[in-house]
Amino acid sequence: MATDTVAEAEVATSPEVMASVEDGPTETFVIADISRDGAYLTVPLEDAASLPAWR
Repeated sequence: MATDTVAEAEVATSPEVMASVEDGPTETFVIADISRDGAYLTVPLEDAASLPAWR
């Protein structure tokens, strides 16, 4: 019987992560790993955690 294994994910050795706030009808907080395509997360700014809450 063959084992079910999962290949290890490739991780960038020096990822570059950036964050910004986009203006518009709803202000949006965006955090992205710019060293990978499609690696980003968006959330309405009012729902984003503050820096003290992240600590």
